Amino acid sequence: MPELKLLFLQMAVVLAAAKLLGAACRLIRQPEVVGEMAAGILLGPSLLGHVAPGVMNGIFPASGMGPLYALSQVGLVLFMFVVGLEVRPGELRKSARAVVVASQASIVAPFICGVVVALGVYGRLGSGAPRLPFALFLGAAMGITAFPVLARILADSGLMHTRVGQIALSCAAVDDVSAWCLLAVITVIARPHTSGGASGGALPLRFLGLGAYVAAMLFVVRPILRRVLPPSERPGPGRFAAVMILLLVSVWTTEALAVHALFGAFLAGVVMPGGGLLEAGLRERIESITVAMLLPLFFAYNGLRTSVTLLDSAELWALCGLVVVVAIGSKLLVSAVTIRASGMSWRESLAVGVLVNTRGLVELVILNVGLDLHILSPTLFSMMVIMALATTVMTSPLLDWIYPERLRSQAAVLS
Repeated sequence: MPELKLLFLQMAVVLAAAKLLGAACRLIRQPEVVGEMAAGILLGPSLLGHVAPGVMNGIFPASGMGPLYALSQVGLVLFMFVVGLEVRPGELRKSARAVVVASQASIVAPFICGVVVALGVYGRLGSGAPRLPFALFLGAAMGITAFPVLARILADSGLMHTRVGQIALSCAAVDDVSAWCLLAVITVIARPHTSGGASGGALPLRFLGLGAYVAAMLFVVRPILRRVLPPSERPGPGRFAAVMILLLVSVWTTEALAVHALFGAFLAGVVMPGGGLLEAGLRERIESITVAMLLPLFFAYNGLRTSVTLLDSAELWALCGLVVVVAIGSKLLVSAVTIRASGMSWRESLAVGVLVNTRGLVELVILNVGLDLHILSPTLFSMMVIMALATTVMTSPLLDWIYPERLRSQAAVLS
């Protein structure tokens, strides 16, 4: 089958590029995911399509992207399940007041700034979507923190069990939960306009269905899972299959409710019993294939939708710079000031701000949702991808400068 042969070629090219650039990033103390994100962009029209359009169109023809897209979406569903699995609702409730305030500030400030920017650029960069979902979506996209990438940066830098690391991780968890709940609401609002589906009058029913589903997952499914899936036991083939069925049902349900499938995957991960051998076993089974193979396919698909060449004027590059500056200032500085008000030193506060400013892969996931729903134009999508890459690349160098190794070694280790 020609389609299958083409898919295997695409996968080989994508994985080779991702691993090569990932290894190169490790040499310069950058997370491997940065190289994989860059590989996806370089394989698209931003570089390969610019210097060798025949090669790009031969490997990634527009008519042959269906299988690659399907596999990338499977990878995203599994990835969002793992992200949800890492969220600890009980731990979030125990978080110190300073963490709760800082996390909400690091969501609210970027959201407001994103809405203001969206209203300002709507006439120039709008995609034809109504102004309200456009503004709300850009605000939500500005507030995201890449929880999984942040966790890896903390582990690599030795900050995981320090006060700075724990506060940053708690803030990121609250940020992601808040942002995905907000995204679910925005999707319900946007889909009737972008898909030609239900009328605006159906919105109350959509919200009612979404609320009922979330409540059922949290207060019915979650207690049942605690009884049938003991956290102290590794999942065998039968239990793993049952978890995957639950995941797929959750994904289908949120799609049926006009909420994006990825929210269903995230919620399925949140309600799973956390900690212990169960979580470790699920993570090992899923990440072994998702991180190694499926997510690089998503990066490639994302890169094929990103074209830096769309920014073909000084005005567009200035707007891109504005997006990057607003994203960094509203997230990094507001988080740092809020944490500083709780009594931490300026260096520690700025370190937390730098960490929660990491956008990474989760940002790309949300941006692709916006492009799929025709909320973002291709030009604004490319600007936001540049912002996601910039805020991820800057994390490690800034952290080394603001919070050097000598201070990390002196940090009190949390029990």
